Amino acid sequence: MILTVTPNPSLDRTYELPGLTRGAVLRATADRVDPGGKGVNVSRAVAAAGHRTVAVAPLGGPEGALLARLLGEHGIEAAGVPIVGSTRVNITLVEPGGTLTKVNAAGPEIAPAEAERLLDTVRARSAGADWIACCGSLPRGLPPQWYAEMVAHSHRAGVRIALDTSGAALVAALRERPDVVKPNTQELAEAVGRPLATVGDALKAARELCELGARSVLASLGAVGQLLVEPSGAYFAVARVDAVRSDVGAGDASLAGFLSAGGTGRAALSAAVAHGAAAVQLPGSSMPTPADLDPSSVVTTRDIPMDLALMGQAP
Repeated sequence: MILTVTPNPSLDRTYELPGLTRGAVLRATADRVDPGGKGVNVSRAVAAAGHRTVAVAPLGGPEGALLARLLGEHGIEAAGVPIVGSTRVNITLVEPGGTLTKVNAAGPEIAPAEAERLLDTVRARSAGADWIACCGSLPRGLPPQWYAEMVAHSHRAGVRIALDTSGAALVAALRERPDVVKPNTQELAEAVGRPLATVGDALKAARELCELGARSVLASLGAVGQLLVEPSGAYFAVARVDAVRSDVGAGDASLAGFLSAGGTGRAALSAAVAHGAAAVQLPGSSMPTPADLDPSSVVTTRDIPMDLALMGQAP
């Protein structure tokens, strides 16, 4: 069972447009609404693969009620923590060719009592979990050290924890030694304080995060591929993608595939890349099912292409 924690969940509304013109009245050719937030997306991908998952998230207002209902429709057990504020709504505009314009709301402010109830819910629901996945930005009201507390709790409970966040929250959590951290190119560069131009640069940066406390690093390098750096060594994987429809949630699908496959080693990295490649070929923030996966399209190796350029690649 994989328990996910999403401190700043959302309803994700996606509109596909024939074109994007500022100041014009635009008519969507297709639209959809999905339960969103990085941890919620991980739960959706885990559930789509047929595994049990529980999604812990603060939920408020009619938006929060709709998100809880949608989670249930996806076969996900929602462990919602009531809050006074309303759950945010994010908008994605998709143009032909796959160009995305995203508008992410800030989300509600979490009061101290609500933050404590959120931690209590995680403590109560983590019994029996194989992994805890803490994902996404922290909402207003939660300090950068909040994820560090989550990592410390998970280890006291004997549960492995994966962390997908950035900035001060990521740096603060490293001292508690999370089992996996999952930065993208931009987040990895921010964590080490310098730009990354090649896969070799990304590999060096990932190793630095391990020196700072991460037990392993799963780094998403956009279309270039993914890196896994762990005590047993480093691996690189890439997959063939015929056409990108939407990359919203692709990194979350990758993390779900990685954890569902055990969260360590070459096979888990291959599963991560297969899930991410399938996700970018689906509309909106749809999560792939086993039928969408093409493991034969993935090449995983210890031979890392150090000089392969990252410049111009989406993080």
